[in-house]
Amino acid sequence: NAGTDWTSLSSGTNHNLYSVYFTDANTGYAVGKGGTILKTVNAGTDWTSLSSGTNQDLTSIYFTDANIGYAVGFSGTILKTTNGGINWNALTSGTIQGLNSVLFPDINTGYVAGNYGIILKTTNGGANWTALSSGTYQVLMSIYFTNANTGYVTGDNGFILKTTNGGTNFTILNSGTTNLLISIF
Repeated sequence: NAGTDWTSLSSGTNHNLYSVYFTDANTGYAVGKGGTILKTVNAGTDWTSLSSGTNQDLTSIYFTDANIGYAVGFSGTILKTTNGGINWNALTSGTIQGLNSVLFPDINTGYVAGNYGIILKTTNGGANWTALSSGTYQVLMSIYFTNANTGYVTGDNGFILKTTNGGTNFTILNSGTTNLLISIF
C-alpha cells in the first residue's frame, strides 16, 4: 500500500544483511555478512540460503535480468550468477579494497564503487574490470547511473561525484554536508 504499512519479515539468518534487490514482485535477493546470499520467490515470506562460495562480507547486489546477477563485497570480491543465484562464480576485480556498490545500466556495462576512491567498470558483463580515475581516496558507498553515460557516486564526508561520459571523467559536486552519504538513486 505504497509504504503506509510495513510488515516485519524473518530472513532466517542471524547475519547482518546489507543490500536487497528484487527482479520482480516475488523474486528477491539479500546479501550480507560472511558471504550470505538469501533468495525469496514469494515476496519475502520465506528466504532460502544460497551458497556464495565466499566468506567475505557482501555489501551490494544487482541483477540485470531474472538470471544474471552480481554481488560485491570486502577484499575486492565480485560474484556473478547466470542462473538466478543457483551458482555464483568469483570474478577478478583487480583490487583488494572493499567494494560497496554495484550497478549495471545495461546487460554488459557495469560499475562498482568502493573504498579508497575505487570505481571499476566492465563493458563485457564482468569478464574484465577496468579501474577508473575518481580523483579521490574517499570511501565511496553508492553508485547509480541514470543512463549509459550519466552517473553519480556518493561517499564519505558528503562526497558526490558525477560523470556524463561513462566514467571517463568525474566532477566533484558540492553536497552541502560533510556527513557520510550511504546511498544514491
